[in-house]
Amino acid sequence: MKSEPKVRLTVGQAIVRFLVNQYSERDGVEKRLVPGTFGIFGHGNVAGLGQALLQNEIDPEPDGGRMKYIMPRNEQGQVHAAAAFAKANERTQFLACTASIGPGSLNMVTGAALATTNRVPVLLFPSDIFSTRFPDPVLQQLEDPTSLDVSVNDAFRPVSRFFDRINRPEQLMPSLMAAMRVLTDPAETGAVTIALPQDVQAEAYDFPEAMFNKRVWHLRRPAVSPAELERAVAAIKASKRPLIIAGGGVKYSHAHEELRELATATGLPVADTQAGKGAITFDHPSSVGGVGSTGGDSGNHLADKADLIIGIGTRYSDFTTASRTQFKNPDVRFVNINVTSFDAAKNSAVMVVADAREALVALKDALAGYRVDEDYAKEIAAEREAWMKATEKCYHLDHGPLPAQTEVFGALNEMLGERDVVINAAGSMPGDLQALWQAKSEIQYHVEYAFSCMGYEVPAAMGVKLALPDSEVVAIVGDGTYQMLPMELATVVQERIKVIYVLLENHGFASIGALSESHGSQRFGTRYRVGDGNAHNEDGELLSVDIAANAESWGLDVLRVHSIAEFRDAYAKAAASDKATMIYIETDLYGPNPPASSWWDVAVSQTSRLDSTNEAYKEYIEYKDKYQRHYW
Repeated sequence: MKSEPKVRLTVGQAIVRFLVNQYSERDGVEKRLVPGTFGIFGHGNVAGLGQALLQNEIDPEPDGGRMKYIMPRNEQGQVHAAAAFAKANERTQFLACTASIGPGSLNMVTGAALATTNRVPVLLFPSDIFSTRFPDPVLQQLEDPTSLDVSVNDAFRPVSRFFDRINRPEQLMPSLMAAMRVLTDPAETGAVTIALPQDVQAEAYDFPEAMFNKRVWHLRRPAVSPAELERAVAAIKASKRPLIIAGGGVKYSHAHEELRELATATGLPVADTQAGKGAITFDHPSSVGGVGSTGGDSGNHLADKADLIIGIGTRYSDFTTASRTQFKNPDVRFVNINVTSFDAAKNSAVMVVADAREALVALKDALAGYRVDEDYAKEIAAEREAWMKATEKCYHLDHGPLPAQTEVFGALNEMLGERDVVINAAGSMPGDLQALWQAKSEIQYHVEYAFSCMGYEVPAAMGVKLALPDSEVVAIVGDGTYQMLPMELATVVQERIKVIYVLLENHGFASIGALSESHGSQRFGTRYRVGDGNAHNEDGELLSVDIAANAESWGLDVLRVHSIAEFRDAYAKAAASDKATMIYIETDLYGPNPPASSWWDVAVSQTSRLDSTNEAYKEYIEYKDKYQRHYW
């Protein structure tokens, strides 16, 4: 048999050449699947994958094109940026990340968990111990006396959708193909981890040239089963008070137009999760806003009485269900449209396992002539109008002496363009944003609330801007989040990535402080105060950390403001600039926040010497007994 042509490359070089030639296709649009790589180098990868990226940058033609390299500062941060990039691209593109052996690679585990929880693809290449075991233990190796085959990279297994370790060059081809299959599968995607022993990265092998041919991965849109569609339509027509909950799957499927068309044709009200906000724009007559623990009154009041929940692309987190207290109608049923059977089966639902866009098109056709009851339509309109007024009030409180953060959000909401993006992830801000933000497009709202990882916002802005270079990208960052992971600001400046950071300084953890107080723990350990070690639940002298000056030291332009009027002027200046800018403003640690109409189950100590805890436990049990259901 005639031997096939070969090319001699190291494993690292083969990875780069392979990735350069992978493409995605959806709805006739073809893109480079992996247009860039983040990498922090150490002895584990500097002479392996690092050398391969350098070689490609100097001479990209033999590889078939250039693999863009971006130099981040923190391993966790680079994965957050990669996840944000994939999310902003609706999972049609993703980025690769590499780090050195030991602590460097292990730092990526949190980012991997975030990507997998959010169902977005990232490709990770953590460096590993020597396959030959000549140096044993190698520097930064965690030794396991029960097995010499274990390294810290095995910690990636539970947070990855696919994990492999390349101990021989021959293993690379099937591993990369399996990785691409998972990364481009809408039902399976998440973090993919291929651990690379540092000696194997640099090992040369005669790879088949066919391995590096252009490959196009067609992103599947699973069609709707006629029988599943028939059951779903029957359930909708039999209901009196149906409510759609749009999750992130609607946006990942690029099904926003189809959702709006269905809502227009039927009058079905549409509430949204954090990931789904913007799938239907706020000004659509069927849009009733956020639902669940961080939702608004309009969505929650309708959810309370709904007899049918139509979940589209949602995984029903405890915030969406308000810890299984939100849907109070004893006869409530569920229809779940989801690309994964795992999520479609939740809540004993009528299952429709299909792509969201395909299902919405089929559902609109099957419901031709159907419309919600006129009285229900009037109720939907009334709930919308009432919450619009409540939102307007929260946005223009004229609160003092420090403004409330809701006033900052209101100014931003009014100033951001339709194709601009607001980013957030943790603290009290996602709750206020889901309740109040009026999304003008499917891309405008980018809140990571599946893992709700503090520190996400700074690197995420970089990833979103790389994905959407024509959008104004604004990351809202609390002082607590800023102190978790600010170092990617240096990358933003180095790469000349124009983003805007809005830093809200409230000298503490507003969200957990309020949660602590409401659950009997008196805001313990949530305020940045100078004390003697025994005053963490008391007010005291403010900590003299100048975050604005710190941001300036990274190389950002920083605009310090004190009022909402000054904030508006500063935003206009930042938007007109071509440099990364931070707008710094102090806000009130104690709110006020939007009116709450839902609950979240946070367990309270059953016994205590503190009266505040005992009172909180009494209220906790009363609410659980009254509203919480173990199973629908």
